[in-house]
Amino acid sequence: MLRTPKFVLTGGLALLFLFPLAWASVASVSPQAGTQQVHGWGFGNYTTLAHYQAGIGQYLLNSAAVSLMTVAFTLAVSLLGGYAFASFVFPGKNLLFLVTLAILMVPYATLLIPLYVLLNQLGLQNSLVGLSLVLTMFQLPFATFLMRISFEAVPKDLAESAQVDGCGSFRTLRHILVPAVKPGLITVGLFAFLAAWNDFITPLVLISDSAKLPLPLAVANMRQQVMGIVDYGATEAGVVVLALPCIVLFLALQRHYVRGFMSGALKG
Repeated sequence: MLRTPKFVLTGGLALLFLFPLAWASVASVSPQAGTQQVHGWGFGNYTTLAHYQAGIGQYLLNSAAVSLMTVAFTLAVSLLGGYAFASFVFPGKNLLFLVTLAILMVPYATLLIPLYVLLNQLGLQNSLVGLSLVLTMFQLPFATFLMRISFEAVPKDLAESAQVDGCGSFRTLRHILVPAVKPGLITVGLFAFLAAWNDFITPLVLISDSAKLPLPLAVANMRQQVMGIVDYGATEAGVVVLALPCIVLFLALQRHYVRGFMSGALKG
């Protein structure tokens, strides 16, 4: 009997969060005036999306490239940073860690113009690599924090035993600690992917070439077709295409995602 209210509550919350996606899915194939799908149900709106300017394939490729580079950069830096903060003692360690976390309190939109100027001087403005580096910077404080608590949750006996057997710091990290913090790595990678895949403001400021736009920006531009008329059908189709990779990844990795968040709690 005690489980019934929990099931009702969780079921209600699930329906509440799934309703917008279900609405967008239905609207993307339903007949609407002023769209390619005027009569009957079908995929006319997806045809509009597929042939918009450079094509949905190009925009998907741009989003995938930016997201994968952001994930790779974030994992590489946060792995080493979290390992250093958790395993080594050096002057100013706690202060440096607090400064790293303090970046979270700075609204990232205020940093975009200085970063635009910096990337322009480095020759990375209007490039997918430069965009990935900026998105990585925004992810690093949380990613480093999560990796630190993940490493601290691993029993120190594992690393000490490996070092007694002659393993150096990097070999211990690679062969012993990385498998132990796999849930934390997956959580960091998933967060980085979702943030990069769905980000709108950063590419809006940093990317000016229409052929290099990620999908969220392309969908936003596609809304205004002729004389300011909004093509809601194509917009809903774009929302569905944007949401599908995120849903599939989250469902596939949700077990590791939960374990990654629980690692710090289990330490205590």
